[in-house]
Amino acid sequence: MYKRVLLKLSGEAFANKDTGFGIDHAMVKKIAQEIVKAKDELGTEIAIVCGGGNIVRGMSWAKKGISRARADHMGMLGIVINSLALQDAFESIDQPARVQSAITMTQVAESYIPLRAIRHMEKGRIVIFAAGTGDPFVTSDTAAALRAAEMDAEVVIKGTHSGIKGIYDSDPRENPDAKLIEHLTYFDVLQKKLNVMDSTAITFCMDNDLPIIVFDLMGEGNVKRVLNGEKIGTLVSKGTQE
Repeated sequence: MYKRVLLKLSGEAFANKDTGFGIDHAMVKKIAQEIVKAKDELGTEIAIVCGGGNIVRGMSWAKKGISRARADHMGMLGIVINSLALQDAFESIDQPARVQSAITMTQVAESYIPLRAIRHMEKGRIVIFAAGTGDPFVTSDTAAALRAAEMDAEVVIKGTHSGIKGIYDSDPRENPDAKLIEHLTYFDVLQKKLNVMDSTAITFCMDNDLPIIVFDLMGEGNVKRVLNGEKIGTLVSKGTQE
């Protein structure tokens, strides 16, 4: 069983399933309930990093002519919006949560202070890290890896949506016979250019010996299973399977 984890959520997991954009409050609350149920039963300390692709994706706007740095800052604000929505969902079910932003915005979120974040988790609060790292050209995946290391998390768990259970040998949405891969090394992911996390995030995890578990967030009870150390989804680590 893990004592402290960093959970990476894609912004698309929060989106309206018909449009792929915006925030589906019922879905956000469902995700929050699954996380809190697992936390309450196991006592795991949890930090979370959200993506912002359901609000605005910096890379997409950069391709439309907006400067990349400014587009990425827009993306960071999208992450803040998702983080506040998730915080509200937690608090609506009596789970204390704090949002810490890499961009100073004291009226809506705490500033990112690592020791304070750790203290929040020790007191049973869930901490949501918003606005990426505060720097352009850095993805939310890389922010998740960095925050996991700073929090001394044992593992990064990346929750997928749309029924994807982990990493496959081919795209399961196109190939019904695609097989789930239970374990990969960091080098496997980099060499095969698998779409798990961006290469900077994978390299950072490799350099800091930080395992990654990719699993189906939407499967009932899966958050508890992964926090409890059960073998679900795909483990990315060094060498042989742990």
